[in-house]
Amino acid sequence: MKTITVSEIIEHQKFSRFHLKLLICCMFIIICDGYDMFMLGTIIPSLIQEWNISPIEAGALSSYALIGMMLGALIFGPVADKMGRKNVILTCTVIFSVFTFTSGFANGFIAFGIQRFIAGLGLGGVMPNLVALVTEYAPKKLRSTLVSIMFSGHALGGVVASIGAIYLIPSLGWRSVVWLAALPLLFLPILYKVLPESLNFYVLRHQKKCLVCLLNQINKENNYGETDEFIINTEIHTGFPVKGLFSEKRALSTLMFWLSFFMCLLVMYGLSTWLPKIMQGAGYPLGSSLTFLLVLNVGAVIGAIVGGKLADRFGSRRILISYFLVAFSSLLLLSFKPNMIFLYILLAIAGGTTTGTQIIINAYVSQYYPSAIRSTGIGWALGIGRIGGIMGPMLVGILLSQQYSLQVNFLAFAIPCLISLFAIYFVQEKYSQDHQVITPSQNISEIL
Repeated sequence: MKTITVSEIIEHQKFSRFHLKLLICCMFIIICDGYDMFMLGTIIPSLIQEWNISPIEAGALSSYALIGMMLGALIFGPVADKMGRKNVILTCTVIFSVFTFTSGFANGFIAFGIQRFIAGLGLGGVMPNLVALVTEYAPKKLRSTLVSIMFSGHALGGVVASIGAIYLIPSLGWRSVVWLAALPLLFLPILYKVLPESLNFYVLRHQKKCLVCLLNQINKENNYGETDEFIINTEIHTGFPVKGLFSEKRALSTLMFWLSFFMCLLVMYGLSTWLPKIMQGAGYPLGSSLTFLLVLNVGAVIGAIVGGKLADRFGSRRILISYFLVAFSSLLLLSFKPNMIFLYILLAIAGGTTTGTQIIINAYVSQYYPSAIRSTGIGWALGIGRIGGIMGPMLVGILLSQQYSLQVNFLAFAIPCLISLFAIYFVQEKYSQDHQVITPSQNISEIL
């Protein structure tokens, strides 16, 4: 009989087939999530034309989904910490896939908005749990990299939405773009079979057989058996998990994370919703405007993956501060309508340092909190941040309705990046799970 500390097995593993399968499944879900969210920006001009709605009403359509996402993140993050992450992920995937698909049959602004709100519940609930699950199983030296690669699928979903819209809208109309969101439903059986449950879930519920099977998948060199003892060390968090976000001197950092998420998501969703329309207003045709959205999301994918690798090497906080500074500068330069080549370069950089930065900060937050409240930590940061995401499309809709200049529109995106920079600067890393020493009174050891 051997005594095994589960966290040590996970942290010191090399990247394996298990990690690859987990990464592919989670990335597939987040690509579908990103497609669902970003496709709205590609169909907004068509909705305005078909339903004769104002820019403010069109911005509200994006905000309805974001309100749902806020509630979904706030609700499903704590639920998953108590009930397990796998079932919450799959349930949320069904919610956003079904209600996005049915919104393609809507014949008006109100029906479309209601279904976008319900789909948003699933979109908001799935994100924090995917981040938490990848963080939990990733080797310690690859955590930021793997989470960033996985979450870059969100921007990749935007790339798919942009390409799909370019080819589908002219021939089949905007509804065909929406109906593609049903694709994840076909893969649910595979996802159910491949996705693992949280380690804490298995240990704290004394499901030793499941734990042994999983550990043998992760590390095939050691033949673990049910006669072995498995130990997991975690902090005690009784009652409402949100309390843990403010305990152990984490209050200031939690508030700074919330502020940074608020500003970053304001920029991210404001740009994804209105960039085609802003560029149309600057004199570019619709086809070129959709291409700009494509370039923005390609830049986000590259920026997230490169940033995740840099964060593992130099530290997330340092990379985030640098990214926000570059985002501020690139958005300011975009406001001066540069030549086409420089415009594409700036858009790619802006995508990499806005949406890409949001992906890196997700990884940072998921590592800041202990496993027992990880889904809650990232879920509430995303949930509070959604308020900024709600305001972003509405704010730019108001600016467009008032016919402000291109400089004013891009300045509305640049200033929040600067605020996010200062928020991350004030995060206290010494109170994160990697720096804090857990005393016996805070610790609970579960043995199977």
